[in-house]
Amino acid sequence: MLTIDFLDEDNLVSEKAMQDIEALLTFASNEEGIEEEAEVSVSFVTEEEIQSINKTYRNKDQVTDVISFALEEGEDEDFEMPESIRVLGDIIICIERAKEQAERYGHSFERELGFLALHGFLHLLGYDHMNESDEKKMFGRQDEILNAFGLTRD
Repeated sequence: MLTIDFLDEDNLVSEKAMQDIEALLTFASNEEGIEEEAEVSVSFVTEEEIQSINKTYRNKDQVTDVISFALEEGEDEDFEMPESIRVLGDIIICIERAKEQAERYGHSFERELGFLALHGFLHLLGYDHMNESDEKKMFGRQDEILNAFGLTRD
């Protein structure tokens, strides 16, 4: 079972949108075979906040749409926390950028939020797009999950 902690200090996202993201990420965790108790946090932030986070943690002084921080990366595989919840990490979504991209791509704001949340979630699970092969695998999986869930381009 997946537990999602939402953080929306500026009240940028509706309760319905958060419920939709929770349903999508729960569906995705099932599709990815996550059987143990797992937890992820999803934060909604302004352009200023995400630019600051991007600069501090990624040394990129620019606004981006989504940033993920996986807590399992580089973990010592011999070390296991007994009987604990698997903490996957944090997904941070820039609301202004999500709205802009929804308009640019001609689909709903809710679809864009779902896309970004799933994109961040797949990063937490180890997917990446640093080269063409990895990009094809990640974006293919992303499309499979979105389509199976029914969150298609409007």
